[in-house]
Amino acid sequence: MSSGQLYPFERNRYYPGKMLTSVDFQAEQNYHINKGCFINNLMFGAGVVCGLGVFTLDDLSVLIESGVAIDGYGREIVVDSSVVKKLSAIEGFDSLTGNEASLRIRFKEQNVHSVYSVNHNEPDKEYEYNRISEGYELFLTDKEEEDKVYDFVTELLTRQTLFKSQNFIGEVIVPTIVCKNRNLKVVLEIKKLSNMDINLNCHGILETPVFLSSTGDHFIEIGADDLRLKQGQVYRKEYWVNVQDVPEEETDIILRSGSSAAFEDDKAIGTVPNFSIKIKVSDKSPIELISTETGKINLEMRNTVITHESIHLADIHLERTDNAYLIDDLKEPDSKRYIMAPGTAYLRNRYLEYYVKDVDIRERRTVTESASPVTNAPDNNSYRNFSTGILEIPLGKNARQGDIRYSGEIAHGLGKGNVYVEIGYDYVSDDPDIGSNVKSTIYGNPELFSKQSDRLVDVETAVKVLNEKGSFVVGARLLRNVDYLVLTFRWVAIRFPAGDDTGLTEDYYDKSISVDTPTVIMGAKESHFFGVRFNNMKKSSVTYELTSPGSGEISSDGIYTAPSKEGVYEIRIYCTDMPVICTYAYAIVKKQMLDDREGTGVDYRTTGDGK
Repeated sequence: MSSGQLYPFERNRYYPGKMLTSVDFQAEQNYHINKGCFINNLMFGAGVVCGLGVFTLDDLSVLIESGVAIDGYGREIVVDSSVVKKLSAIEGFDSLTGNEASLRIRFKEQNVHSVYSVNHNEPDKEYEYNRISEGYELFLTDKEEEDKVYDFVTELLTRQTLFKSQNFIGEVIVPTIVCKNRNLKVVLEIKKLSNMDINLNCHGILETPVFLSSTGDHFIEIGADDLRLKQGQVYRKEYWVNVQDVPEEETDIILRSGSSAAFEDDKAIGTVPNFSIKIKVSDKSPIELISTETGKINLEMRNTVITHESIHLADIHLERTDNAYLIDDLKEPDSKRYIMAPGTAYLRNRYLEYYVKDVDIRERRTVTESASPVTNAPDNNSYRNFSTGILEIPLGKNARQGDIRYSGEIAHGLGKGNVYVEIGYDYVSDDPDIGSNVKSTIYGNPELFSKQSDRLVDVETAVKVLNEKGSFVVGARLLRNVDYLVLTFRWVAIRFPAGDDTGLTEDYYDKSISVDTPTVIMGAKESHFFGVRFNNMKKSSVTYELTSPGSGEISSDGIYTAPSKEGVYEIRIYCTDMPVICTYAYAIVKKQMLDDREGTGVDYRTTGDGK
């Protein structure tokens, strides 16, 4: 394809009596071909859709697996079966000038099926090819340092030069728009400009009035020590801050005056004395901001980006002699891009479940971890009486309503004695704010959230703590038929004060919570607020949960709505950060409450302490 211009699109207009020639039929094909390439290019970009792995079979040959790729023009490159090739038989091998080669693949058409041409006008044109076969071509080139990747120019990121010399350039990169109550990444990027073997040290302090660093300060210290790079190599260091919820619509990141310095082999080089980066503060979510910014990229901007008609598959290092060669090493290049096709979204999400916890830990540490490591924490920290983990209960095939399954015996790690164990149901759901999947945990009855996710399983659970063994067993009874093979739960264990457990006794001694009205009598579908009093402790966040399914509904702020069925229903209330501190409330639901009140003149809403 000589040009990447696929539009404007033009198709045949048919009318009675129209005479069609080969030019018209060619236009018909071009219309549909270009439309398909246009959509591929816009929706997927260039890269490998599946397969196309490359492996060495021996010192002379490589295996290219079957697969599909899309080139920079949007054309599909299909390798329908794995192929074995001697390196010397691949196009471009004889033109290699060094020992480093790149194996690439590109789209190739070939005329096939020669047939007799009835209306040929020239003697040497008696036969014409009747079909065009779409295929591929493998070829070798001398390895470049990397594929040149040209990004679309947008206004979302801004760069500010920190220092520059003939050997290095250092820049600070930050978004021009940030989101309140979200994390933000500030990047220090240093690029080596020359081939001189030289050492770099640099530092500076960025003032961040609206952002909090991981240490809780309104500034971040940036820099690099003893940095050695090759020509063209780029070093990137990330700094995470948290955007505060402020009324201001604009803020600045400021280089503290006199804080910047850079040295090449102990020789000072010129730095910017100070700068200010203007940043807008938005109430939008990151996905909204990014969708808007990427949506602004117009067709003219896309046409300015250099298009690659081939896909980089592998880098090969050769050992050469005068009369022969050997494949010394083969590896996939960093520039090899895999397209995230919608057809593999389900499989990606399944695999992603194994990494969600890792991501959560990393994000939490980035934002909140102090400068001192965890090992420097005092010995009397609260974590000695707390442990958590993941457990799985296998269901087998065709699990039915009412089936009961048990976990194996699980050691909680807190030793023998009185231990409280709570479990919550783990599941993965979509988060529209980040455009990805996140893992959530429901403690209590998952049925209350079943309308929000079709991945929840209504299940009733119980925990048996083996006090003398330092372990526990979980039982689960299904409340409806499911097709899952395994249920995943997160467990949390807290050690109670018992006997000589003086440490925990000091932590929780004489602390408790109580309900303002522990027992209420109410009508069906009526609502009541369960207020909580804190005894010998500071006011803290509390969690409300129903102890059995079908008990009505209770909101996170303690508003209980009775079910339509009469009965006595239990509500458990506990301190969110200290589940061992808990209490219970009870709702007595009667359908004829209104008639009873009118007949007796007595207020039945409160009993017990609320008399």
